[in-house]
Amino acid sequence: MSEIPQSIDDTAARLLEHDYVADRQLATVVYLALKLQRPLFLEGEPGTGKTEIARTLARLLDRELIRLQCYEGLDLNSAAYEWNYGRQMMEIRLAEKEGIGREALAAELFGERFLNKRALLQAIDPARALPPVLLIDELDRADEPFEAFLLEVLSDFQITIPELGTVKAATPPIVVLTSNRTREIHDAVKRRCLYHWVEFPDAARELQILQRRVPGVADDLARQVVAFVQRLREMELYKLPGIAETIEWTRALMQLDAFVLDPRVVQDTLGVLLKYQDDIARVQGSEAARIVEHARTAAARG
Repeated sequence: MSEIPQSIDDTAARLLEHDYVADRQLATVVYLALKLQRPLFLEGEPGTGKTEIARTLARLLDRELIRLQCYEGLDLNSAAYEWNYGRQMMEIRLAEKEGIGREALAAELFGERFLNKRALLQAIDPARALPPVLLIDELDRADEPFEAFLLEVLSDFQITIPELGTVKAATPPIVVLTSNRTREIHDAVKRRCLYHWVEFPDAARELQILQRRVPGVADDLARQVVAFVQRLREMELYKLPGIAETIEWTRALMQLDAFVLDPRVVQDTLGVLLKYQDDIARVQGSEAARIVEHARTAAARG
């Protein structure tokens, strides 16, 4: 098991060892979340590296990553636990044949062997030798009532099951929650967490990310790609390109043997970078050529 970082600088350095380039504010809140054993709530635009911080922490600390992907209609049965009703019915039929009393049967039916553990319950399982990293991803996609289910987990790292009792983690898991802020998350959730708004990286940090995530990328191409993407994020687009799109676009350009940005290649590959036709239509053509020229000039200036 890897030990948790011992300082903010140590946190930033160890994240960097795993190719996560964190600014000091993010490194600080990650360090505090680990030291204080508090959930970490990360909010920001899609594609800013919120989910990746949980994956990186799992690798950095050599922990299992348990991911709960939120969606509309997510409920306690899907997120925490549910009883295996099929097995319970089979047990009832067998008990009837063997003449087992109702009281003994009831106690047996609601034991752990009939319990299907979902992500939240798996993360706080007291039988775990090593607490995992629990990622509750895109909480804003879930319905508001679901947030109430989380409060006991976030406050006390426990879940109360009416038929079984309270299950409490022996050692708290490392909890990371993310939100793209498509709706506001209730204050009761935020109060139980350390909060950080994750911005898109500036040009210098995005260049560093790109050079680490795409080994072998030509320096001129990397600088021009970053300048191009940074300029796009200043535009009124439906979906701004995230870091993942910057990386994927660079890989695509390298596959096409591009060493610098060319308006025609950019025109042909905008679908790798932008995910909505209205955004592509706004950027393509003369606008794309203009941004390419800007990117070349900005890259040349360093």
